[in-house]
Amino acid sequence: MKQALVVTSIANDQHPILKHFANECKQRNIPFYMMGDTKSPSNFNLEGCLFYSVDEQLKTGFSLAQNLPVKHYSRKNIGYLLAIQNGAETILESDDDNVPLANFWDEKTRLQQGEKISEQGWINIFNHFSKDDIWPRGYPIELVQTEAGKIIQTIEGEFDCPIHQGLVQQNPDVDAIYRMTRKLPVFFEEGKKIIVGNGTWTPFNSQNTLWYKDAFALMYLPSYCSFRMTDIWRSFIAQRIAWETDWNICFHSPSVIHERNEAILLNDFHLEVPGYLNNYKIVKGLDNLKLQKGNNAIGDNLLKCYELFVENNWIEEKEIELVESWNNDIKKLS
Repeated sequence: MKQALVVTSIANDQHPILKHFANECKQRNIPFYMMGDTKSPSNFNLEGCLFYSVDEQLKTGFSLAQNLPVKHYSRKNIGYLLAIQNGAETILESDDDNVPLANFWDEKTRLQQGEKISEQGWINIFNHFSKDDIWPRGYPIELVQTEAGKIIQTIEGEFDCPIHQGLVQQNPDVDAIYRMTRKLPVFFEEGKKIIVGNGTWTPFNSQNTLWYKDAFALMYLPSYCSFRMTDIWRSFIAQRIAWETDWNICFHSPSVIHERNEAILLNDFHLEVPGYLNNYKIVKGLDNLKLQKGNNAIGDNLLKCYELFVENNWIEEKEIELVESWNNDIKKLS
């Protein structure tokens, strides 16, 4: 299948990880879309990488490009739309501080044979891959010391998984509280996977994620929220809508190593406070939300989920215009 890679970054064209991605994509004939922002160098030029400055993003003609705020991780949305426009059937996404391992490029299948967890509420997905005391960013902090996140029961079978989340080795995607109170590195087990289905919640990120064409409309990253919550809150909405299409999410052992960009942990903590305070409530609200069944209702369901976020002041009202623009662009591309 025709695959694409999407990253957003303000780094220059000598950045070692971006060069690594570009070389690997060139060898495999995979288009590599990199979305810049206002701080991106104007002379960015990397063979094997399709770089789009903010001005070039505005020229794409996408409705979303005209309204999307700058200086935000959500510029990545334009990369998704470009990949879709150019015929991608699957989209890989990562970041400029994740080194792909050899298995990052392995061919995957949408239908997955394995263990599935359903109707269990919150789970701590890291419990399946490690015996360490660790939890993923976005997992409700009030559940960390409880038994709520334990995986109780699974069923074996073949399941439709149009979203795949790979874990990150050594320096996984944990929150600021973990980083300030626990030790790294952490090594997850190899060669494992777990499938998450209806009625089960766990956050997933945008560091190492594969999306199949049917699920492209769920890739939308919100802008009017904290940078540390944009991909996490997207994951909650994607999971909730996936239930209405009988889709599942496949989590698998690491296929990247995280070489984390320099960050001030107290700043990360500040940006994560909306999640610490609201993640549990957000999922409860999504649980109770009545959505339409079927693939054709994804756009309407996406808008309804974001309306719930606005009604509860989890996200700014300006987000609704962006979601409508995204839906319009996706509809045109379809």
